[in-house]
Amino acid sequence: MTSQRTSAENNKSAKAKTTGKAKANRKSKSGRWLWFALGMGGIAMVSGMAGALLAVSWDSTPLQQAALSAKEAAVFDGDRISGNGFKFSQLTRPVNILVMGMSVLPPDVQNPPSETNELGYLPQINSFGGLADVMLLIKFDPESKKIVMLSIPRDTRTEVEGFGVKKINAANVDGGPALTAQTVSNLLDGVGIDRYVRINVLGVSKLIDALGGVTVYVPKDMKYIDESQHLYINLKAGKQHLEGDQALQLLRFRHDELGDIGRIQRQQMVIRALIEQTLNPSTLTRLPDILNTVKDNIDTNLTVEELVALVGFGARTNRSNMQMLMLPGRFSEKNEYEYSYWIPFKREIKKLMVQNFGLESESFDSEIIDPARIRVAIQDSTGGDRSQIRPLVTALEKAGYSNIFISKPWSEPLEVTNIVAQKGDSTSAESIRNTLGFGEVKVESTGNIGSDISIQVGKDWLQNKTFFETESR
Repeated sequence: MTSQRTSAENNKSAKAKTTGKAKANRKSKSGRWLWFALGMGGIAMVSGMAGALLAVSWDSTPLQQAALSAKEAAVFDGDRISGNGFKFSQLTRPVNILVMGMSVLPPDVQNPPSETNELGYLPQINSFGGLADVMLLIKFDPESKKIVMLSIPRDTRTEVEGFGVKKINAANVDGGPALTAQTVSNLLDGVGIDRYVRINVLGVSKLIDALGGVTVYVPKDMKYIDESQHLYINLKAGKQHLEGDQALQLLRFRHDELGDIGRIQRQQMVIRALIEQTLNPSTLTRLPDILNTVKDNIDTNLTVEELVALVGFGARTNRSNMQMLMLPGRFSEKNEYEYSYWIPFKREIKKLMVQNFGLESESFDSEIIDPARIRVAIQDSTGGDRSQIRPLVTALEKAGYSNIFISKPWSEPLEVTNIVAQKGDSTSAESIRNTLGFGEVKVESTGNIGSDISIQVGKDWLQNKTFFETESR
């Protein structure tokens, strides 16, 4: 009887194995068909995009419009940054890109005013030979899966090799993209620069239009006219969807108490909004059309394939891993120099480059920041009086943050509190976030420029206020 039961169990087991194998085979075949279908779809998309990109490469104006000498080209690291074949859209190593936004040149001497010219002033040359009024060093890092953007103020006082000490935006006039890259590298403790991109003002406007515009909060009414620059700014405060020309007005406005630093803060706001709204896989498929729209307004030593790899990496990067910094420094004092400058802080620059751009140094590896040394600015966006954020200040003081000050209110109403690492210190920002138990950490330079960390208080504070009031008793 035991042998019969054993035989029956063996038969049942064998039947189960057969049934399991059949199911596994069906599942395996189904899985293979699914992956085959997805693979063919991916290949079709990549093939179609590759064809369109080749059309951009072969049938249009080359993306590089500057004629660099061999010596100038050697300033940039020419090693490959993207994969081969169907992996052309994959970034294969960390890469630093110098992005320059070019101002318009002085009056166009080739087309002087005539009887048919009714402008009333000389037209402008919208080319690449003028001042680099916007300067960003962007690191794309597939190893850390981060994108780090460093804004360099146009008025930064630095040595331009062969031309003396001057504002950094003049380096392009003196020696084009190669001299600008060399100047930036020297300023930033020798960091390597792999590629450059120059885009003029018309290109920025066309690019934003090609991406569908941008929804952003305009912090205040802005009105300014400068006919010599073709600059007409007329924007109302508030959240709104801006077309390319309107966004350009927001990006170029600099006539307030912070001057160019305020403009950098607005640039970072627009960049983050564009990233959140448009940098996704669908952007990759539209890249050929976008390039065709702006190609005449761009000069770069990136290939089309490398651009695809950078955009593809950006589309896959978590938004919390996108950081925006600003060159540490201060405004020059009145009568300190003949001109007004942004004076760079060398030690803080070195620290920033070690922490964010991979430069090696033992000076900052084990540095622990005492909370008492951190300057914390509070910017309320809820519209209440100062008394309502007193419990917040008390909680920070109990945690050891003694260098706290109330700053100018944040103009945009926020649902969630922003804890802004103004100088790139994300570790301290996370510590404050853990102390408070609410808010969102952002590594950018949109807070109070005199702070290390800016807390832009949102409506979530009102939900937590009662708890903090109880704790402070």
